[in-house]
Amino acid sequence: MSDVTRFLPKLAALALAGAMPAISAVAHAAVPVYGYDIKRSYPHDAQAFTQGLLFRDGILYESTGLNGRSSVRKVALETGKVLLKTDIPQQFFGEGITAIGNVIIGLTWTSQTGFVFDSETLQLKQTFSYPGEGWALATDGERIYMSDGSATIRVLDPKTMQQTRRIRVTADGEPVTQINELEWVEGQIYANIWQTDKIARIDPFSGRVVGWIDLTGLAAKAGVEPGGDNVLNGIAYDSAKRRLFVTGKLWPKLFEIELKPKK
Repeated sequence: MSDVTRFLPKLAALALAGAMPAISAVAHAAVPVYGYDIKRSYPHDAQAFTQGLLFRDGILYESTGLNGRSSVRKVALETGKVLLKTDIPQQFFGEGITAIGNVIIGLTWTSQTGFVFDSETLQLKQTFSYPGEGWALATDGERIYMSDGSATIRVLDPKTMQQTRRIRVTADGEPVTQINELEWVEGQIYANIWQTDKIARIDPFSGRVVGWIDLTGLAAKAGVEPGGDNVLNGIAYDSAKRRLFVTGKLWPKLFEIELKPKK
């Protein structure tokens, strides 16, 4: 064996090692990042500790949190006026909601108790239980997706609210935790990442993050000072007009945004 032949494996290994940072950078860059343009802004109740948000039949549905201040409500998009509200008993810390059929389903944070409301009257119809924490809900019309603050999204049967499978959410192979408010948008799960300005676009089958939405600067445009609990949280989608709405906890504004590739 010649000297050149003997050192070929070492040379190849060195070359591969040198290429690893570049390969990693390419892999990271493969996940597109989107910025935003603000199409419109709307008034929003600055006392609403927003936990869940959805748009249905021309009306915003919103759930709010904090013990003694939790509620489920119907809101007029154009004015921010609360049209109808059901308060949640003060021992519960309200979390996210979703709508399926003729009901609104809501979670609580640590009480392991969920609520089912009539979507027209917001009257409580029944309760259900689940293990662990409840953070947010979304639906594709057939299944319900539930976040609990971890890197896992639970998939639930809407008839029984029992888990059928779990989705492990990753970006570049690493788990993504602090998954909060969820929304189903054209075949993807959009998820606020708690205490960040990012929304993850998640493939519901593989769990991979296929895009990031960077909403840096939006809180300032809402007139919100940084810090505290007034973080970005709340995603709603109008599938009929393809409008995307976002807001935050205790924000005085709600925004309709349009995504654009970020260079």
